[in-house]
Amino acid sequence: MKMLIDFLPIAVFFIVYQMTKDIVLATAVLIPATIAQVLFTWWRYRKIEKMHLVTLALVVVLGGATVLFHNGDFIKWKPTIVNWLFGVAFLLSPLFGGKTLIQRMMEKNLTLPKQVWTRLNLAWVAFFLVLGAVNIFVFKSFSEETWVDFKLFGMMGLTLLFILMQGVYLARHMKNNPDSINAPNRKE
Repeated sequence: MKMLIDFLPIAVFFIVYQMTKDIVLATAVLIPATIAQVLFTWWRYRKIEKMHLVTLALVVVLGGATVLFHNGDFIKWKPTIVNWLFGVAFLLSPLFGGKTLIQRMMEKNLTLPKQVWTRLNLAWVAFFLVLGAVNIFVFKSFSEETWVDFKLFGMMGLTLLFILMQGVYLARHMKNNPDSINAPNRKE
């Protein structure tokens, strides 16, 4: 359910764009859809993730500029800015609390050596920075329609591929350390 709520604003943007081929109109619909997403999340969970707040702020500012100036380039920068902010957050995370961000997110389910957490975190930093750069390349080099398709399918596909590669990397370390998964031992 939560994943569906997270995906809804981009799906609304994509559908409106596909129906109208008007990035300004699609963005004008994206803004209230993102506000509704954040409000629903607050109502349902009584908590809003920082990622949602950053995304909301960027959608309102860059989406507002897109609508106000009738220029789709503003909203095209949003994925790059979001990804680069995530990259910086992952990079700087060890400075705040001594743990990497990826370790904080996954340590309840995995026990890994510090160097593996560091490599994994740096891989996410690189991924976010590269994905942001690829977004710029796509919106500068291809048509608006191609960028809209890339934003939905390309970025999602690249993210899923990266997560699978991360799984392969983690599996290699779990084979060497069978106790690396913090699951209760069950006798069946």
